[in-house]
Amino acid sequence: MPGCDYLRYVALGDSQTEGLGDGDDSTGPRGWADRLAVGGPTLQYANLAVRGHLAAQVHAEQLGPALALRPDLATVVAGVNDLLRPRFDADEVAGHLEAMFAALTAQGAHVATLTFPDIARITPLARPLSPRVAALNHRIRAAAHRHGVVVAETSHHPVVTDPRLWSQDRLHAGPLGHERIAAAVAHALQLPGSGDSWTHPLPSPVVTLSGRVGTGGI
Repeated sequence: MPGCDYLRYVALGDSQTEGLGDGDDSTGPRGWADRLAVGGPTLQYANLAVRGHLAAQVHAEQLGPALALRPDLATVVAGVNDLLRPRFDADEVAGHLEAMFAALTAQGAHVATLTFPDIARITPLARPLSPRVAALNHRIRAAAHRHGVVVAETSHHPVVTDPRLWSQDRLHAGPLGHERIAAAVAHALQLPGSGDSWTHPLPSPVVTLSGRVGTGGI
């Protein structure tokens, strides 16, 4: 986060924010939130995300510690685990997100969140979940608007469903995906040096002389 004016950044969420799918601590930044925080030498950063957490658990277990840290920047991303459960209530999930938006912004934090891509475009077997994703995204936008929360619209751009951005489980982002999410949030926050390059398609695969398929740089 080079050149920014933020002093304390706290990330709340589930496995995606925790960084699952993006290497490990021994190989550098782990996850999009870690990537977003890199480059700010005076920035204090805490990632409170826990894999598997539902929106209600993020609200109940992470909001209090986040408020205690008095961040001036926070990211709140949750709801995917709720989408996967047999019983799903978009209003209930959005209610937990909105409560976190309200509490953090009331304390003075600048808050950012994400919309979710259509899972069916990543793994066709998840097609029944498409209406749930659309319903949750609609409510996220509305709640964010009510509280002045910045939304990184990752649901709008075809590149976000490119398989190369996803881990083999097609549920968690891979390294390229985490890189793009971090860039999307930076762009939404209008951080210095950010831009819309995260929306650009990946280069077409190329076949090397060995017959292996690869990609160009991004």
